[in-house]
Formats: sequence, C-alpha cells, structure tokens
Amino acid sequence: MASSDDKYRKILFRFYSNVLHEWTVETLWAEAIYIDKGLYKLDSIPFYASIASDDIVYAEYDEKEHMLTYRETIQCSGNSTVQVVVMDKNIPTNEIRDVFNSLGCLSEKFKEGYFVIEIPADKEYKVIKDKLATLQEEGIIDYAEPYLSDKHVY
Repeated sequence: MASSDDKYRKILFRFYSNVLHEWTVETLWAEAIYIDKGLYKLDSIPFYASIASDDIVYAEYDEKEHMLTYRETIQCSGNSTVQVVVMDKNIPTNEIRDVFNSLGCLSEKFKEGYFVIEIPADKEYKVIKDKLATLQEEGIIDYAEPYLSDKHVY
C-alpha cells in the first residue's frame, strides 16, 4: 500500500539483527499522522525490524542518515510478525504464503525462500502457530517469532 504521495514517508530503522547477526538497516513505509509531532503509522510488514504494521512510531529527520529515522514506538497495534524460511526448495515460497493467507495473514516475500507473515491483532495465534509448527516438523519451513504482541503470546 506504500505510495510516494505526500501522505506517506519512508522511515529508516537501524538495529542489530539477531537473525542476520549484524547491524542492519531497513526502510519501511509509514503514513504521516502528525508530522509536526513526528508521529507515523507503519504501513509495511518489516522483513527484519522488530515492529509491526499499524504501530505508531516517533521518527525525526537525521542529518547523518539524510532521512526520517525511527526513534521509538509510541503505540503498538497488536499485530505480530513471524519470519519464515522455506527449507524444502521443491515447494515454491508463494505456495506456503497461500497457506497463511487462507488463515487471514498477509505476508511479504523478500526473495524465494524467505518471507514474513503479519498476524493481525484480531487473529487467534494458536491456529497459525500450530500450522507453523507442523510445517517445521515436516521439514518444509523454519521460522522465528521476532515480534509477538501481547495478544499473541500464550
């Protein structure tokens, strides 16, 4: 849903990734909520950053980075993100994504073999978690839960 329209901005996130084991930069689209207060609502599913779409964040222009840069999360949306690596190379990534889409979870594909699922705040995570665990046990995927909201922790 990202757009170059004045309503949307790219925000830079700089963080240490426990998945990549290195300092990482990721840019995400966000909707300007209160520009004068530096408040933005994320409109992207992050590939690595520990945050979720619809979270409200504070960002400010950073002279060193030459762009809006994330400073802190102001309000969590209740959405969660799960990172998925397809281990069985005979199964197309989009086929696995479709499984989770049928459970009401959008996803973003980074490249063949890797995608991120967004679990909306109003979805029961147990059903999704069970599907993740089953696919993992079958050797089809591996996954990480870098950002689970309080609504999805059990």
